[in-house]
Amino acid sequence: MKLLRFLLFPIAVIYDIVTTIRNLFFDIGFFKQKEFELPVIAVGNLSVGGTGKSPQIEYLIRLLKGKYKVATLSRGYKRKTEGFQLLNRTHTTEDVGDEPMQFYRKFADIAVAVDANRVNGINELIKRETPEVVLLDDAFQHRKVKASFYVLLTKFDDLFSDDFILPTGNLRESRRGARRADIIVVTKCPGSLTTEEQKSIQQRLKVSRKQQVFFSRIKYEETIYSQQGSMRIDDLSNSKIVLVTGIAAPKPLLHFLTGKGISYQHINFPDHHNFAQKDLNKIKEAANELSGERRIILTTEKDYVRLGNSIDNLYYLPIESSFLCNDKEFNELILNHVEARKN
Repeated sequence: MKLLRFLLFPIAVIYDIVTTIRNLFFDIGFFKQKEFELPVIAVGNLSVGGTGKSPQIEYLIRLLKGKYKVATLSRGYKRKTEGFQLLNRTHTTEDVGDEPMQFYRKFADIAVAVDANRVNGINELIKRETPEVVLLDDAFQHRKVKASFYVLLTKFDDLFSDDFILPTGNLRESRRGARRADIIVVTKCPGSLTTEEQKSIQQRLKVSRKQQVFFSRIKYEETIYSQQGSMRIDDLSNSKIVLVTGIAAPKPLLHFLTGKGISYQHINFPDHHNFAQKDLNKIKEAANELSGERRIILTTEKDYVRLGNSIDNLYYLPIESSFLCNDKEFNELILNHVEARKN
């Protein structure tokens, strides 16, 4: 794979030129951007997948929803519908995508919508829901909307500063794109990350004076949930389960379960996988081979919205984004921006 990526270097150079020209045209106003009066916070990354956008969006929802009328807008990756969709009870994951459905099920007091055309999506939300703040999911490269605030995510063990543009690397655009960010969040950090290590990472990212860097980690709940009820994750110690994942980076989950003394048979699928009947059969067969009375199948919250109605005895483990330090400073930056924009 590394050799193939090296051989594709000329294509990466061409891709870099194309994306750089595109960004330049937006910067100088040759390509038009739509700016809205209400605060629009875009969360995204430079690399493809796995940086923790959904937990970060959920963090912002929890921060804002008690004070403002919040709406989220996503593209709705791999959905079967087209155009603008405002999520309601009739929608399925296939209609709107897994992450928007997850937001909709968890937060009943916000509006959740999907639209590949983000300008149209925001206009429709304003018309139908009159939100006070809109959160754009995975929209760092969607430059037809000029967000009022940009949160850029980069993974601790895969910093954008150490990467290269596609297809030789995993970057959607040049590292120069990070200049558009107001805040950079280094995600999925180990809890033991020292202040000195944080300073080193900031130097590697080459942030500007106007940018602030924060460090977050994935925090797993101590309880797993199903349609039948819940149980403590520690109750699975010294037992074997079937673990099903369809996410970009399952390694942190594997380490968490191992640390809890849980043995598992891991059935791994690609990110945003649409589970076919043969996949369901494979999962059920693996569960039937487990010994003991409890044949627990564990999955992620994102995968649960696809699998919850198809597999019995299926549980999911929720996660949250948690800052290592300076969470109050992060919160104040967001809240102050929203309040200033509203006024």
